[in-house]
Amino acid sequence: MTQILVLQTSARREGSASREYTDQLVAALGNKHPDARIITRELGVDPLPHLDETLLGGWMKPADAQTGAERQAAARSAELIDELLASDIVVIGSAMYNFGITSTLKAWLDHVLAAGKTFRYTENGPIGLAGDRKVYVVAARGGRYQGSPLDHQEPYLKTALGFIGISDVEFVYVEGQAMGEAESAKGRAEAAEAIKRVAA
Repeated sequence: MTQILVLQTSARREGSASREYTDQLVAALGNKHPDARIITRELGVDPLPHLDETLLGGWMKPADAQTGAERQAAARSAELIDELLASDIVVIGSAMYNFGITSTLKAWLDHVLAAGKTFRYTENGPIGLAGDRKVYVVAARGGRYQGSPLDHQEPYLKTALGFIGISDVEFVYVEGQAMGEAESAKGRAEAAEAIKRVAA
């Protein structure tokens, strides 16, 4: 059975282009994989804690030296990692906030980029352990940033995911959403066409 992990990261419940087109992409993938199990993490609505001393303690301290909060933080991270590693496809709804990814998506990455679990260090450098899965990113932007120096979403996500061995990353762009009606409609049409190609 195919497992699809969906990460919704927009802070908005309504009127979010990243949510709207992530939902459309997931529906298209569901038609393509009718047996799929779909798991959704609403990170924008129910955010994970940011990386802090408690989580670091849960990762680094021996079990008998951990506090209850540290054990709980480590268990949460382990659950997220297991969820990722069990998924064949990951769909990330990534709104652009202030030229980058949301802090809620960064928090998820901070939980799943874990030494010894999704990557390991070797004498030749780090090796990713989470390959063999496809990632789609629905990148929604108020302006048009694709290919420009101001696009910090795509390079950052490719770097972070590549670090844990995920190189098959495809972006669906919803651009121009704050540039007036015509540009907004053009960006939405481009996103719809990209989703059709994914579903083909």
